[in-house]
Amino acid sequence: MNARKSVKLAAGTFLAGATSRLLPASIPLRFFGAAIASHLLAWVALLAGSGTLPRFAGGLGWTLAALHLVTLGVLAMTAIGASLQLLPVATRQPVRSMRWPLLVWWLYTPGVAAVALGMGIGHPVLLAIGATAVVVALVVYAVLLAANLAGARGMPVVVAHGWTALASLAVALGTAFSLAFTYVGLPLVDRGTGLALHVAFAAYGFMGMLALGLSYILVPMFALSAAPNERRALLSCALAVLALALAAAASFGVLPALLRVVAVLAAAAAVALHLRLMQVALASGMRRELGRSFRLVRIAWAMLCLSLAAALAVALDAPVDGMPTLFGLLLVGGWLLTFLLGILQRIVPFLASMHKPPGKAPPRTPSSLTDDRPLAVHFWCHLAALSLLALAVVFERAWIAQLAALVGIVGAAAFGLFFVILLLRMRQPPAPREIRDAPVA
Repeated sequence: MNARKSVKLAAGTFLAGATSRLLPASIPLRFFGAAIASHLLAWVALLAGSGTLPRFAGGLGWTLAALHLVTLGVLAMTAIGASLQLLPVATRQPVRSMRWPLLVWWLYTPGVAAVALGMGIGHPVLLAIGATAVVVALVVYAVLLAANLAGARGMPVVVAHGWTALASLAVALGTAFSLAFTYVGLPLVDRGTGLALHVAFAAYGFMGMLALGLSYILVPMFALSAAPNERRALLSCALAVLALALAAAASFGVLPALLRVVAVLAAAAAVALHLRLMQVALASGMRRELGRSFRLVRIAWAMLCLSLAAALAVALDAPVDGMPTLFGLLLVGGWLLTFLLGILQRIVPFLASMHKPPGKAPPRTPSSLTDDRPLAVHFWCHLAALSLLALAVVFERAWIAQLAALVGIVGAAAFGLFFVILLLRMRQPPAPREIRDAPVA
């Protein structure tokens, strides 16, 4: 009984006064909507570039555009929207401004579109213009994130991951700017160094550390479990920082063969500790059945481990055809995209339910805002598409990549339908039974 009370208190502490720290629903939802649209466009771009996917190693074209529609359009777009909303709630701070998040969206969304189109049609000037808009938007976001982290009260684990993600974002921005301007003859650093830094700090550093850090909020909250052990979580963060530092040194040519291997091992230790904490949170939670969304999350965790194994194979120069491409697929599609889509179908109804519909009716519940049927279609299509992409890489077959893209388009469209239905239901008052069953405040 005492354990149950402590879990309720922990959840209550996070949610206490949350409504006073919420952005208008239109702000986070426009980021999520743009991410969901980018998800569909990424599969369409991949269909256009499927001929180059099995042995993709960079270069302008629709495969590169698809990759950045996922990384910038889906992953970073969602991370921006989620962190702008969740961190003020988690760190118990008021929302300082509505204008700056809107400015980020208006700069970032067209910028991502220009980057993707410039990559797809091979237009370096359009790519450079889009990259500039994206960098400016992310700098503004970084200032907002830094201000939030600097004024944080409590949650040191989340704050530590946030600062690491912020530092990684700075590296990712600098290298992205350099790589984009390589195509117009103005690189800031050597392309090989810039690419190695960009992959490590954009995927594992910025997106990865945000995903791990926000997991310490979201997983216990949805599972109704106590907060994970703080010391172990901070140790996991420290090991991840060590891994990033070693990878950076290797990128600049400091004992590259040795340090890349040690970096992967340090990252593996950080991930093992993090996943152990997540498993304890899920196993000890009062809500044991978290449905299809957390099946995606568990699959994503497995893909994270496989991505590190693939990274080790790349570091050791294993004689396996297509291993760098397979590494990218496991990292971006297998871990980050799958994790985000699993969390997104939980967090969007949760945040939407915290905003009242028009009139005097009480807020909707997350379950009443969720249509599970399109999510079921998306679940199987997403896993099938990723499996087919892996087969396309292993067997070097472009037609399998085309089939994967078609299946992915169906899944992404289904996920988009889930979001549209949620927006429509937000405008409707709850049914009488829902009002009757709602908890009394």
